Amino acid sequence: MQQIIYFFQKFKYFLFFLLLELIALTFTFNNLNFHKSKFVNSANNITGGLYTTLANSTEYLGLKTENEFLSIENTKLKNQLEKNKLFFSKDSMIVDSSKYHQKYTYTQAKIINNNYSKSFNFLTINKGKNQKIDKEMAVINSRGVIGITENTSNNYTRIQSILNKNSKINARLKNSNYFGTLGWDGSNYRTVQLSDIPRQAPLKIGDTIETDGKSTIFPEGIPIGTISKINHGNTADNKVDVQLFNDMSNLGYVYIIRNLDKEEIQSLENTSNE
Repeated sequence: MQQIIYFFQKFKYFLFFLLLELIALTFTFNNLNFHKSKFVNSANNITGGLYTTLANSTEYLGLKTENEFLSIENTKLKNQLEKNKLFFSKDSMIVDSSKYHQKYTYTQAKIINNNYSKSFNFLTINKGKNQKIDKEMAVINSRGVIGITENTSNNYTRIQSILNKNSKINARLKNSNYFGTLGWDGSNYRTVQLSDIPRQAPLKIGDTIETDGKSTIFPEGIPIGTISKINHGNTADNKVDVQLFNDMSNLGYVYIIRNLDKEEIQSLENTSNE
């Protein structure tokens, strides 16, 4: 209490000046319409700016939850799309849920560790055997291929990245269906290489590369990237550089794809010829 009294005694003239200023401004804004309107507009601008800043801050803090919600919703929609496959003809679209045999299921997961700067890169996701994740399942996100599941524990899975020098993925030219083998030479994390392309295949910069669906891991038509460089010449592997759609240094949520016919196909293909 003594300090408050001391404060008023020390600054009494300045406080008296502020009081007079406040009274003068009050009379001015109440009696002069021009000054009153300017004051109201300025106050509205300031409070509007504060509300906008507060809303942006709240929205930013909620992005993590919103992203997780969207990822879960996309997983449900992808599974629903597989159950009610859409058949496109030239002039119409047909939904046939009774005849279509569902081939793939999707599981949403989050990347908790990501390497992209080594020669043999791996990622870790927060789903494992308890969520029915096994070895050799496709891993993608909304932009394209990420990699293939390699080892699983009960709640986590290690993924062999597309940026791993041991990675081999079947891929094709979207416009012509000519196919090759997608690998990585370890030099640039934004570029992979498609090799063993038939020599008669028409190639041009900007052509889209996607999965060809000839393995039991990736469905066909998953985007990978676009041709960024064509290595002309009579090389044995007929190779092109492919710039990835994904920025592998900036990944969040992914989808794990299970091929429900995988065991049946592999059992048939492993049948002895004798």
